[in-house]
Amino acid sequence: MRGGAPGLTTRGRCLMAAGVATAVCSVLLDERDLLRVGVLITALPLLAILMTRMSRVAVQAERVIDPPRLPVGSTAEVTVTVSSRSPWSAGSMLLEDGVADAAGASGGAPPRFTLLRLPRRHPVELAYPLRPTQRGRHRVGPLSARLTDTFGLAAVDRELAPAQLLSVLPRVVGLQHIVPGGGGWAVAGAAGATANRYGHGEVDVAVRPYRQGDEPRRVHWRSTAHRDELMVRLEERPQRSGMTVLLDRREFAHRGTGPNSSLEWAVSMVASVCVHLSERGEPVVLVTEDGARVGADGGADALLDALAGLRSSMRADLNGPVLQQRLNEAGTDGVLAVVGALGAADLRQLQQLRDPAPEGAAHVVLLDTASWGGREVAHGTAGRTLKDGAGGRDVGDAVDSAGRLRTAGWTVTVATAATPQDQAWRALVDAEAVRQ
Repeated sequence: MRGGAPGLTTRGRCLMAAGVATAVCSVLLDERDLLRVGVLITALPLLAILMTRMSRVAVQAERVIDPPRLPVGSTAEVTVTVSSRSPWSAGSMLLEDGVADAAGASGGAPPRFTLLRLPRRHPVELAYPLRPTQRGRHRVGPLSARLTDTFGLAAVDRELAPAQLLSVLPRVVGLQHIVPGGGGWAVAGAAGATANRYGHGEVDVAVRPYRQGDEPRRVHWRSTAHRDELMVRLEERPQRSGMTVLLDRREFAHRGTGPNSSLEWAVSMVASVCVHLSERGEPVVLVTEDGARVGADGGADALLDALAGLRSSMRADLNGPVLQQRLNEAGTDGVLAVVGALGAADLRQLQQLRDPAPEGAAHVVLLDTASWGGREVAHGTAGRTLKDGAGGRDVGDAVDSAGRLRTAGWTVTVATAATPQDQAWRALVDAEAVRQ
């Protein structure tokens, strides 16, 4: 609740100057009545300062953000309630709530309100919308006010409410047409696909023919009727291997700025994949290029909250040995990597990650970062090499990198700035179906 000392406005200073001049003239002219007028005029600005000081203490405000946590593109409603405990009505008040551009303030400017009069003991509610354009944890506030007295003679600046955080989650795209399976993926309805029923409230049932000594209560009557043979239930769920998702957030490996950058596309992609697998009961672990685990053991909500505050990394390479150790600790068979531009060293490190993975369990969404533009990109011989303007590193063309990864055993799809996340996911599903 910080604020400066009350001061006179231009009107107040002029009035005080007029009062002093009147008092001086009254002395020179020996006019006592004029002296009383001068003293009264001089006292009014001082009285206004006193009233403003009291109003500064009496005025209070509260801000409520609903909801305080939302995905990119959604709308939050901010309500500011201003009240006064002063025994008289406060004068005019100019309110301004500090909001970052990325938080999506209307018109791109901080919300401002003017209250010509704040009624005594009658709160006033002010509201404005926020439509965030970029994920992150954005500050809303502080709420500052410039209070003046009824006559506009004195003014004071005060902070009425501290800043709050608005958590903006990455955009999650609905993914379909896939059934998670152990050690790989299978398209729903495709030949050889396992009929898993995760999330439907039914127990996965495996059966075998009845053997002498089996308990009658384990007889599975539906299978018995279907096969015309006594069948026994084995109440064992098929083992689900799970998926480790790797997010490449290296700054040099991405292009573009703000919400339209390749990094934001990659974050939205991994968020969509993790939510999609989690909703189907599939174990999923998210790690970054340095081996750090994101949203560990907190479920989909904790993962999205962690992604909201995730920033780019200044690493120059994929942290091979440490990353391999983290993948081993994750205890999953499948690997899905969402990566930006790759150099020769990055391709070798991905090859090392692929070696211990089972057949059909290593997948890559490779971003063609040149399609995002942003920073200047210089093309090398025959357009096969891209040079990053900041780091000076040579990185391979996306098509060439995709071919090398496929040769190394990865299932690869290349995504451009115009590729929706669900389309990239579908391309991986189709590619896996061809491999099977």
